[in-house]
Amino acid sequence: MRKLEGTDETLQRNKITSLRTAASLIDGVIINPGEVFSFWRLVGKPVRRRGFLPGLQLSFGELVSMVGGGLCQFSNLLHWMVLQTPLEVTERHRHSFDPFPDYRRTVPFGTGATVFYNYLDLMFVNNTPWRFQIKTWVDEHNLQGEIRCGKKLPRRISIEERNHRFVRTGGTVYRENELWRIETDTQTSEVVSEELIMKNHAEVRYDVTEIPGISVIESD
Repeated sequence: MRKLEGTDETLQRNKITSLRTAASLIDGVIINPGEVFSFWRLVGKPVRRRGFLPGLQLSFGELVSMVGGGLCQFSNLLHWMVLQTPLEVTERHRHSFDPFPDYRRTVPFGTGATVFYNYLDLMFVNNTPWRFQIKTWVDEHNLQGEIRCGKKLPRRISIEERNHRFVRTGGTVYRENELWRIETDTQTSEVVSEELIMKNHAEVRYDVTEIPGISVIESD
């Protein structure tokens, strides 16, 4: 539940119902070697008769009510998990701006994956020789997920955020960071590779001066 002033909390409670519905449709799916995962192919059209309810959805920078609104929280989780596996993302979209202040954020900025039926999808392919399984569920407080593999992988993958900052240019504040993919040998614990996978630069749509602990770098 996100703290959003001036919004109907019913829409956020509805979001939880929609997330539970989507989680039940994806929970347990197996991705065999050579197979492609598609968020919308598994979830299907988010309509009321299938258990989805109106929730908050970002549309052109504005919050609107839409059936299935809030499912981006699910695609965000899936994308974050996939980044830490050998699975390869083939379609992913994100907002070009930073819409809300951080609230209980536990993952780096810029790892989101927005979805919109039936235009913006989240897709990834299994180009490995191993089978993977996705587990997803909603508990009392959180949306949860795991990606499992039938074999111990030779490398452990982690995502590291670097050079995070807020910059003001021409009166507009932007949020920037870099996301690096670190691969470590599971037997020796030695770092095998480091790769820059994302470089984010997004306009901030909230007043950062009202948030304690945030400093803004002035830039020409």
